[in-house]
Amino acid sequence: MPGKVPARATRAAALLLGLGALAYTAWLLEVLVRTGLDPVRTYVSELAAADQPLGGLFRATDLAAGLLVLAGALAGLAATRRHGPWALGGWIALAVFGAATAADSRLPLSCAPTADPECAARETAGLVPATHLAHAVSSSLAMAGALAAMVALTVAARRYGHWRPLARTGPALVVLELAATAWTLAAVAAFEAGKGTWSLGAGQRLQVLLVAVWLAVLAGSLPHRRAR
Repeated sequence: MPGKVPARATRAAALLLGLGALAYTAWLLEVLVRTGLDPVRTYVSELAAADQPLGGLFRATDLAAGLLVLAGALAGLAATRRHGPWALGGWIALAVFGAATAADSRLPLSCAPTADPECAARETAGLVPATHLAHAVSSSLAMAGALAAMVALTVAARRYGHWRPLARTGPALVVLELAATAWTLAAVAAFEAGKGTWSLGAGQRLQVLLVAVWLAVLAGSLPHRRAR
């Protein structure tokens, strides 16, 4: 019976993380429906802003993604608690990502600063709700958790001989994610300095898409544990 517990937890983690990855790509619906926001220039989170017509939908999918990933990370931690420090740290970081993403959905922007000059002016003047600052903090924490999890669990896959698909593709996804993150941070700095958006939306969408792809690879890799 004890041996069945990790197996069940592994299956649960794979399912939860796979569903979380799917929910985390809900923003791709903007390809099919009119949102009024330019995907090349605007933050992904602006889709979920309080004043957006589909904001409620995107807040709900963000909440679902965060809770699914959090539950999947806890299940993964239970299944692989003896897999070494890299795996332990990676699952904890992934849980932080999930929790911060869920919190992010409850702290929406009140308006879309990259698309609405009046919103941007109010934000610069500090005349927007405190949720704007809280959202920035939770978003930063979520992405930091995602990056840490991607690095740590990819290292664990290669060092400990687990999760062969992740061991093969993880390094490339990590490098691409770091590049997309650098692009996004540079674009955010340019926007806040009044120097344009530098295709901020495209960079951030690539960033979150790569996280979702990595989550899907991790979910598919969990059953591929090499016996020792």
